[in-house]
Amino acid sequence: MPKVTPTSSRKADHILINLNEDVRSAIQTGLERYRFIHQALPELNLESINLTQKFFGRTIQSPIMISSMTGGSDQAVPINRTLAMAAQETKIPMGLGSQRAAIEQPELASTFQVRRYAPDVLLFANLGAIQLNYGYGVDHCLKAVEMIEADALILHLNPLQEAVQSEGDTHFAELLKKIEMVCNTIPVPVVVKEVGWGISEKAAAQLVSAGVAAIDVAGAGGTSWSQVEMHRAKDQAQARLAAAFIDWGIPTADSILNVRRVARDLPIFASGGLRNGIDIAKCIALGAVLGGMASPFLKAASRSLEETIHTINEIHRQIQVCMFAAGAANLDELHSTSLQEISR
Repeated sequence: MPKVTPTSSRKADHILINLNEDVRSAIQTGLERYRFIHQALPELNLESINLTQKFFGRTIQSPIMISSMTGGSDQAVPINRTLAMAAQETKIPMGLGSQRAAIEQPELASTFQVRRYAPDVLLFANLGAIQLNYGYGVDHCLKAVEMIEADALILHLNPLQEAVQSEGDTHFAELLKKIEMVCNTIPVPVVVKEVGWGISEKAAAQLVSAGVAAIDVAGAGGTSWSQVEMHRAKDQAQARLAAAFIDWGIPTADSILNVRRVARDLPIFASGGLRNGIDIAKCIALGAVLGGMASPFLKAASRSLEETIHTINEIHRQIQVCMFAAGAANLDELHSTSLQEISR
């Protein structure tokens, strides 16, 4: 049994809190402000609607991504295995949780190693970008990629989460140039994502200048990691600090538009509070290439592989029916489909 470290213990806490507590943001995603314009004469056959696209060298069958969630603890092993098997069955991308625990403690690498269950899946390695200011470098990034035979690397940004943790890493000064160094050095694409508070226009411009291959907006409206940290807090003052930020962040819809204004051609991943296929379809119409979910898949995977596959297939069908009723035959057409904005 691997020894428990502060990092691995934190990862175990995160799984249990997400499964058992209400950690939703007080902010809505912004997607509720938009509706598709119904087409009563779509001139399409439902079953001919194509959701396939090629990305980072892999063909994916649906614009659904299993967002980065977990690893680094015993509890993560069956969850990641189930998620990987479901991703392989449905041919959708999958992100792993932060691999810092396994960099610190190599015997935990097996909690992330799912390639044998998902040989054909677009797989994302993951490290906290802030670790580049705490001694990590290109070698650590390569180790994370090689550990799981990943197709790309996600560097996640979580300044608010770090700030409300008693053990948080908060030296974010001069981080951008280190992200740029990684983008220019490692042989796989680098995606930068938030963890649930969204991307501003300023941050998007900074990341574009650094040479990122894609941005995952991870906007506000879903899991609030300040609420997660509230449940982890060791004292009431720390809990109150975290709880104060329940309504912080940039909604997911606004985050997509922020990135699109700065870089129209940069691939945008949408995540943050997406709960069904219509949400994903709206994100694509706003400018994203795919939509990521975490909580619905975490809960399904904690129950069974069959439920996880069923959940993915249900979301896929929702996207397909949404496209049919909106008159979009493929993802390119969905990308250029107009949405009706509802008055606030």
